[in-house]
Amino acid sequence: MTATPDLVDEIAACRLEVRPVDFAPDHEIDLDKPAKAAMELLSPKGMRRLGENLLAALADVPADVLLLSPFAELAGHPLAEARNIPSIGVRLQPLSTTSAFPPSLLGAWSAGPAVNRGAGRFATAMFDRIYGKTIAGFRDRLGLPRVAQRSLRRRRTNAEWPVLHGFSPSVVPRPGDWRPGLTVTGYWWPRRPIGWEPPGELVSFLESGSPPVFFGLGSLMLSKSQTTHVSELVRQALHTVGVRGVVQAGGAGLHVRDDTVITIGAVPHDWLFGKVATVAHSCGAGTTAAGLRAGLPTVAIPSPGGDQPFWARRLHELGVSPATLPRPKLTAERLARAIDTALTEPSHRTHAEQLATRIAEEDGAAAVVAKVEELVDKHLG
Repeated sequence: MTATPDLVDEIAACRLEVRPVDFAPDHEIDLDKPAKAAMELLSPKGMRRLGENLLAALADVPADVLLLSPFAELAGHPLAEARNIPSIGVRLQPLSTTSAFPPSLLGAWSAGPAVNRGAGRFATAMFDRIYGKTIAGFRDRLGLPRVAQRSLRRRRTNAEWPVLHGFSPSVVPRPGDWRPGLTVTGYWWPRRPIGWEPPGELVSFLESGSPPVFFGLGSLMLSKSQTTHVSELVRQALHTVGVRGVVQAGGAGLHVRDDTVITIGAVPHDWLFGKVATVAHSCGAGTTAAGLRAGLPTVAIPSPGGDQPFWARRLHELGVSPATLPRPKLTAERLARAIDTALTEPSHRTHAEQLATRIAEEDGAAAVVAKVEELVDKHLG
């Protein structure tokens, strides 16, 4: 499989062969301008670089089927066509057009069935327009004839191209107006790296007092001044509520200095979340899933753009989250109030635990394996 360089060691520890694919721009990222860096990664130039690196990494790798994440689809569809092998879309958030809600990457708003569906169609058209030349370049490289992106998408729709969604139907039910081939399987849980042991300092901290509150912003990059500001307001909020804290440094490099708070690096959520009282995080798909799996109330701190506001809204609608605190407007006072409510209002924990019970009954990975075997058997047989 392929992965970004920062995940290679983690995947290799699970005894899987992995090829690194660089997703970074060809120049040093300005950490004081994280929004600009993100836009560069998602630009046609950034997607072209990713696709070219992906094709190079897979040039000598035989395959019977391709599993394509959204970013990998741009180069992955032409590659599957050139090799005459089937492919499957794998997504952690709902992106396909529906009247139930707008595409998750457009945020938390919803304006009724007609507008939601129109927003989905518009987003699809804009995607094809923005990346059409990039995809055409991949087809040229692979010796395929040029075809309009709209026609290629219609071809996949008519063929009921399979897309598997790795989230729980109890969290986001499958929309009734989705086309055939779009499936909600349940979550796909990462395997804990073989031989992993928790840091001794973290174990000692957890055993030395009451269950702490977890705070993390995932891979989000912040400027140095923003990192300092967020670290300090987290310290103040935890102190105000009178609780201990585990702060994950993450992409921002958060660091809190306090006798009742520990700052950590990467730690498997399935291990850590079973030992904390509640979680406050940026609502990335993976951390959202881990919190629900653990049956924990959640303080939602989404950044604008991407799918984080969508997941924050779902957590609130499900009764798991007492408040959504947009990250740019986060203050120590608002964070303290939300943490206190999450800890003291029983309904949030009750809803979270009920969801966790239903999620535990699902096996999303088995559905993926079954679909892969079905396609391979059909293709080879």
